[in-house]
Amino acid sequence: NKPEGMLSAPGRTLEFSVYSIMKEKYPEATGPLLVHRLDMSTSGILLVAKDKDTHKALAAQFIDRSIQKRYVALLNGELDQNKEKKGKINLPLAPDYINRPMQMVSEDGKPAQTIYEVVEVVDGITRVHFYPVTGRTHQLRVHAAHNRGLDCPIVGDDIYGQRDDRLCLHAGYLEFLHPATQKRMTFTCDPPF
Repeated sequence: NKPEGMLSAPGRTLEFSVYSIMKEKYPEATGPLLVHRLDMSTSGILLVAKDKDTHKALAAQFIDRSIQKRYVALLNGELDQNKEKKGKINLPLAPDYINRPMQMVSEDGKPAQTIYEVVEVVDGITRVHFYPVTGRTHQLRVHAAHNRGLDCPIVGDDIYGQRDDRLCLHAGYLEFLHPATQKRMTFTCDPPF
C-alpha cells in the first residue's frame, strides 16, 4: 500500500522510494522488482516481484491487459447531466513537451482508454471507480479533467486541477494470475479518503 507522496522508483534527486525499501528488505531479490508504477501523488496497491522470472510473468499480464485494476477517485464537481454514469473514455495522450510533466490529448498520441463508473455524489464531490484499459502517464488524471473526458478534475490534482491536501486517487483493487500456482489472486486496499 504505497502512501501518497512517495516515489515508486528513485527519481533524479530523491532516492527514497518503494523500490529502495524493497531492495533493502529483500537484498537477495533479482530483477527489476517493480512490476508497474504509480504516480508519486497516487496511493494504493503496487505490485512487486522478488525474482526476474516472476517479474517477467506478471509484466506480461500487464502487457496483455489480463490484470484487473480499479482506482477510486474523488472528482471536484459533478458530471454534466448529459454524461452517462458509466462509460468509456477514449482520448489518446501525448507528452506536452512545453509544459512537462503534463500530458495532453492529441490525435497523434498513444491510445488511452479508461472505463469509469460513478459510485456516489456528495456535496458536489463525485466518487468514481476507474478501470484503466491502457496505462499511460497521467491517464486517469487527464481523462477526468479534460472537457472531452469527464470534465471534472480529481480533487487535489495540482497539475490538471487545483492543489489540495492530497490527490484523491487510490489504486484500490488488483487481480492477477499467480505465475507459480496459476491461482487467481485478488488484493484490495480501502482509500484513505
